[in-house]
Amino acid sequence: MPLALDQAGVAFGGFRALSDVTLAVEPGQVIGLIGPNGAGKTTCVNTLTGFQRPTSGRVTLGGRDVSRLSAHAFRRAGVARTFQAGRLFTGLDVLDNLACTGVGLGQRRAAAEHEAEDLLRWMGIADLQSRPAAGLPYTDERRVAIARALMGRPAFLLLDEPAAGMSEKEAADLAALIRRIAVERGTGCLLIEHNVGLVLSVCSHVVVLDGGRVIEQGNRAAILGSRAVREAYLGANVEEA
Repeated sequence: MPLALDQAGVAFGGFRALSDVTLAVEPGQVIGLIGPNGAGKTTCVNTLTGFQRPTSGRVTLGGRDVSRLSAHAFRRAGVARTFQAGRLFTGLDVLDNLACTGVGLGQRRAAAEHEAEDLLRWMGIADLQSRPAAGLPYTDERRVAIARALMGRPAFLLLDEPAAGMSEKEAADLAALIRRIAVERGTGCLLIEHNVGLVLSVCSHVVVLDGGRVIEQGNRAAILGSRAVREAYLGANVEEA
């Protein structure tokens, strides 16, 4: 039951943000999506979650064309995401941030609170549940956003630059959490990151975008050995080592 883009394109007027992008995420798999600024990474996430409809190609879920679904319908179908900014509900405490998501997915309040408590314990942040979401330290805010996205046991989780601003130790802890999400919960993860080292450490397969197109994909060795990737990040006249 993969979540996939099939030759997807997105155009804004005369500007093509994505061109013929094909990629797929399987349950329990961690896929990386990298590229320089403006490469189209967030547009990919938006298209895979119903925030942006493709203007060509399609989005599929388990082989079914879901290109026209709303963002809310994607979430109910088991496709969750985080945002570059945490976007927590700042007027609520941490537990209620998770619980109201569960209610929005159709759970009764008591069941949503129970799942929220279990999730916070599983992530090792149960001590935050009564804290106001407003004013949380940056790293805690990111972890709560991931916990909220995991409500309802989605089949897929798309993480849009979750390590931005984190220290090396915090990024390593995040990598360990992403592995647990894939292995212990069977969730397929798409990790969009500027921290290439983090992506290469945790992802079995990496897709590289530049100018809205896939310029390379493969495992760690393929990405590290790619001249196209070096040129995209370092300039067009990179000499072979």
